Amino acid sequence: MEQQVVWGAGKPGAEDPLFSAQSDTEAYYGRLTKARDFSRTAVDSAVRADSKETAALWQVNAALREAEFGNVAPAKQGVTAALALAPGRDVKVLAALTLARVGDTSRAKAIVAELEKSNLLNTVLKLYWLPTLKAGIELNGGNPAQALVFLEAAAPYELGEPPPTQEGTLYPVYLRGQAQLVAHNGTAAAAEFQKFLNHRGIVLNFPLGALAHLGLARAYALSGDTAKSRTAYQDFFTLWKDADPDIPILKDAKEDYAKLK
Repeated sequence: MEQQVVWGAGKPGAEDPLFSAQSDTEAYYGRLTKARDFSRTAVDSAVRADSKETAALWQVNAALREAEFGNVAPAKQGVTAALALAPGRDVKVLAALTLARVGDTSRAKAIVAELEKSNLLNTVLKLYWLPTLKAGIELNGGNPAQALVFLEAAAPYELGEPPPTQEGTLYPVYLRGQAQLVAHNGTAAAAEFQKFLNHRGIVLNFPLGALAHLGLARAYALSGDTAKSRTAYQDFFTLWKDADPDIPILKDAKEDYAKLK
């Protein structure tokens, strides 16, 4: 990947997707400061190439990552910046997902309502993204059962890569796993997070692939399988051995791991 980034440097239209992909790779290993730098470079490059929609996608991709890592303020700021650049459909999809993940329910619902109204014939949106967005809203609202109901519609398509592909990998699966955790269904949650490990060719460098190990650890702990939980935690910590130490989800993981008996 680094060689590709070097090759693409200075090539309008070629360098910004490579920089954004490299930001995902850095984030996969918890190197958030580097990920932010690459995302910023990707956004700036796309703007210089007069591709504001693309720039906005790289911006909101970074915002969604911040949300999953537990950085609420940067996530919200990233959404605002992305929508200011180019409030297109794909950007709005990821903006709504980001806002749902950080609990900004009113803004998330407003964007979802707008997407529903203006994209009545968009099958991908109807069957994949809208159920996922609504599930995210319900999940952060403390309603895991309703989140799981919404996610049923996306189940047949969850291993696909609907546009925007770089940003959508297995999101219904991840949210279903999170919903099962909240519902205290450890075995069911583990089955969802295991899908990330079973489909590495789809997940690639998407940061949720690393966080799935943490989801597995929590699922096994919930099921009372301390040995498997400890192993999954250790797998996550190995992936994030060079991670920035101040990432909220990493701090939480270390605290949870310390409580294992």
